[in-house]
Amino acid sequence: MLNDFFDGWKKFPSKEKHFKSLQNSEFKILAIDDVTNKVIGFINAISDGVLSAYIPLLEVIPDYKNKGIGTELIKRMLEKLKHYYMIDIMCDESLQSFYGKFGLIKSSGMILRNYDKQN
Repeated sequence: MLNDFFDGWKKFPSKEKHFKSLQNSEFKILAIDDVTNKVIGFINAISDGVLSAYIPLLEVIPDYKNKGIGTELIKRMLEKLKHYYMIDIMCDESLQSFYGKFGLIKSSGMILRNYDKQN
């Protein structure tokens, strides 16, 4: 059921890695089309269970973008995580205004990407 995700990514996780990533996440929410029974969006979070949570992925397949699905997914996840001291998301600059609507603030961070391990 995990098809058509990671639009615009140069390389992206295989379906098996994508599924395992969701399985291993402490929190995950799926958006499913009622008519086709297809997963059309998802968000996941990992956490220490005490103070911090990290949202690594929020994805909506292209045919369903700009319909409020991503907005609903982030709202529901932030509700689940509201008792944590810190909730972090790393995103492209073009997405900062989207996340800002939900009270997240711009920050700086460092990342390391091992693209050969991605799929």
